[in-house]
Amino acid sequence: MPTPPRRALLPPLDPVRYAPTPGRPVRAKARTLEADSEIAPHSHPWAQVAISVSGVARVTAAHATYLVPAWRAVWIPPGIEHVVMAVEKAELRTLYIDQSDGVGPGVPAAARAAWAACRVLEVSPLLRELVMQMDVAMDAASDGTQVAPPPKLLARERLMGALALDELRRAAPMRLGIELPQDKRLRALCEAVIADPGRHASLEGWAREAGASTRTVARLFRQELSTSFGPWRQQVLLARALTLAARGLPMGVIASELGYASASAFTAMVRRSVGAPPGRFFGAAA
Repeated sequence: MPTPPRRALLPPLDPVRYAPTPGRPVRAKARTLEADSEIAPHSHPWAQVAISVSGVARVTAAHATYLVPAWRAVWIPPGIEHVVMAVEKAELRTLYIDQSDGVGPGVPAAARAAWAACRVLEVSPLLRELVMQMDVAMDAASDGTQVAPPPKLLARERLMGALALDELRRAAPMRLGIELPQDKRLRALCEAVIADPGRHASLEGWAREAGASTRTVARLFRQELSTSFGPWRQQVLLARALTLAARGLPMGVIASELGYASASAFTAMVRRSVGAPPGRFFGAAA
């Protein structure tokens, strides 16, 4: 199995400066990550929404990983350890939310269980503008010190934060999480598939590269992930396709890159997986 490249390991930005409080319940920050750089594993007592403005980020949390191209977001509940890595140079915006009960007040009891787990969300045009403007407001209000910002800026930040929470509650979830196993042998194989999903089209090829029997790898998939290799790899292909669409590549090129014989075969896979044609599913990323 090829050794993965070494990545630059970075610390999280000053948590005290960006921590949300009851007086400032939604905080925003910006950070640019160079390709193959990684923010060290960490957690915090507030919820987080990680949004990619450009480039592609990968967020790994709670035994799953999420590829995040431009204008998709990952919701991370409080207390969950996570790692953020730049697959390509990525400009990120993050919202920190002082709420451990879903996404602020107004979440119906029946929906709270869904918000207790990580999930990928679409980013509406309104949420996009709010996140960008909140980052500007935060910089103007904070300037790296603990001095209370002017009341007008605080009021503006709270208004935008409340509207951002409402947009998050309305955001459509996307089935783009890729489950990761605990078994080290299978984890290494899964990481290799995520890095280059088109290198082998079948489990036999990946098992041979890993130096294991196909039967052993298939058994580990069932034991560790409660699924078979085919459906799991399909989720990897969808996430990879989303990152390629974010670069503006046409569907035919994406289909070829992922090993599909034709664009129509790729379209059929997307429809089966997400119930929507590629044009609609990839539209926001493109």
